[in-house]
Amino acid sequence: MDTPTPLDTTHLPRILCLHGGGVNAEIFHAQSRSLIKALPAFRLVFADGPFYCSPGPGIVPVYEEHGPFRRWLRWLPEHPEIDDESAVEEVMYNIQTAKEGDGGTGEWVGVLGFSQGAKLTSSLLYEQQVCLEKTGKAETGYKFGVLLAGRSPIVSFSELSKSSATVAAGAVSEGFHYEGTSPHVLRIPTIHVHGLTDPGLHLHRKMLEQYHDASTTTLIEWEGAHRVPIKKTDVQPIADAIYKLAREQGVQV
Repeated sequence: MDTPTPLDTTHLPRILCLHGGGVNAEIFHAQSRSLIKALPAFRLVFADGPFYCSPGPGIVPVYEEHGPFRRWLRWLPEHPEIDDESAVEEVMYNIQTAKEGDGGTGEWVGVLGFSQGAKLTSSLLYEQQVCLEKTGKAETGYKFGVLLAGRSPIVSFSELSKSSATVAAGAVSEGFHYEGTSPHVLRIPTIHVHGLTDPGLHLHRKMLEQYHDASTTTLIEWEGAHRVPIKKTDVQPIADAIYKLAREQGVQV
C-alpha cells in the first residue's frame, strides 16, 4: 500500500506550545496528540524549557525513557537559585530558538500551555500587552492564549510588570499569594481549561479571576484531573473555542 503523503502545514498560522514542569517538548507533543488532531488548521510548535529537573507528577513510568525532563521556572526550594535577569534570558532564548528552528512560514498567532506552561503563556501575553501600553511596541504579536490548568500568579519578565502582585522570574512561584485586586490584568483574549478534579483547581480559578479581564476570557470545565485532555468529548469543546476565538481575532483558519 502507498504511504499517504503528509499534509503540508508550513503555511498554517502557528501556535507556540509550552510544556509543564518536569516534562519536555517531546512529551508535551505526545500528551497533546488529541488536541493536535482536532486543530488541523494550525501548526503547533513545541518548545523545550531551559532548566533540567526531576520528572513531574504522573510522568513516570509512562514517559520514563523520554528525558531529560525540563522546567521553565522554579517551583521547589531545591531548584538552583538564579537571578531574575538570567532566568528571563534563559526562558526567552529557548522560546526564540524553538520559533526560529521551526520550518513553518505562518504567522505566530497564539500561545498554548499546560500547568507551568500555562502560567508562562499568560505571563508572555501580559508582557506583550504592557510593552505595547508603556512603550508603543512589542517583540511579539500573539492574538490569543490557551491556558490548560494554569495557576496564579503571572510572572514578571521585565520592570514593566514588576510588582507585589507578580512573581519574579527567578523566584519560587509555588506558594505565592496575593490578596486584593491585581494591577496586572491581561486583556488579550484567553481560553481557560479547568479540570474539575484537579487538586490545583482553586489556584486555576484564582489565575482566571485575578489576572484576566472577564470580558476577554472563555472558561471550559471538564471532568478531569491535572492532565491534558485526551478523549474527543473533552478535546472538541477546546478546539471549537480556539477556532472561534482565532476567527474573532482575524486569523484566517
